[in-house]
Amino acid sequence: MARYLGVDGGGSKTALALIDDTGRVIARATAPTSYYFNDGFEIVEKSLAQGVTDICTQAAITPAEIDAAFFGLPGYGEASGDIEALDAVPAGVLGHRRYSCDNDMVCGWAGSLAGEDGINVISGTGSMTYGEREGVGHRVGGWGELFGDEGSAYWIAEQGLNAFSRMSDGRLAKGPLHKLMKERLQVVGDLDVVSLVIDTWKGNRSKIAALATTVCEAAETGDEASARILSAAVDELVILIETTRTLVGFTDQETVPVSYSGGMFSSEGFRAQFVAAVKGASASYDLRNPRLDPAIGGALYAAKHSGHPLSPDAVQHLSDTNPTR
Repeated sequence: MARYLGVDGGGSKTALALIDDTGRVIARATAPTSYYFNDGFEIVEKSLAQGVTDICTQAAITPAEIDAAFFGLPGYGEASGDIEALDAVPAGVLGHRRYSCDNDMVCGWAGSLAGEDGINVISGTGSMTYGEREGVGHRVGGWGELFGDEGSAYWIAEQGLNAFSRMSDGRLAKGPLHKLMKERLQVVGDLDVVSLVIDTWKGNRSKIAALATTVCEAAETGDEASARILSAAVDELVILIETTRTLVGFTDQETVPVSYSGGMFSSEGFRAQFVAAVKGASASYDLRNPRLDPAIGGALYAAKHSGHPLSPDAVQHLSDTNPTR
């Protein structure tokens, strides 16, 4: 029996899944964020070591008994000088080199479409798309929270905080978002948000991104500013998809498989807006619910790159026994 490990790193957490070649999930684990741009390079090894140790403990195996692994790491490829060092980290954790590394976007794509040609759009802490067609892959977006990641949880939360500030000082009529955000942040005065987010939180990416759920909640209660933010976010995600479709070579005559991953899609209202926007796009898209979660996607990718891809029956078994919703 062969065992394959998938590691889906993220800005909020790192998810791991160990599968075998029959399509059975042997173990799962969650470790802290592995996004080293914010927390320093040492966070990567610490997070991966914790996750792999947990996986091996559950499966009653040693890392040497993992036949192949794929590590999807946030920020991978976004600093050329760091790639060699990132590639080396898993060797110290596993004790062998039967693995490969890439950006975590590959896990999202491999899981949502089970490795088939098409496009996956990610809206989690950050946002981006990754698509493949006949072996040609392309990434769009994912430029980070300071000047990119449009349509992500961080972007939505940032826009929500901006709307809160405008509501507070009268530049925008107060809607439900104002009260909900104040309750969520547990501040006495509105201006306390400044010291909380900048001083206490130190602008922490994950903590800010988590506020996107409050924007979704406000939109559901009729907050017009929040509804506009979510609509704009969905439009940004569709732009990512449309651009990726062109860059990977899908023609106007082709129907392009599209799926999605990331925490923003856990919101039913947001997901419904996204589905409507994709169906209303000018190109033809086959919008599919994610078949598998990104961590299992990473494990599938590990098997494929080891030269032993799972059989269609094994992939179907994974889909049947591990529904994404």
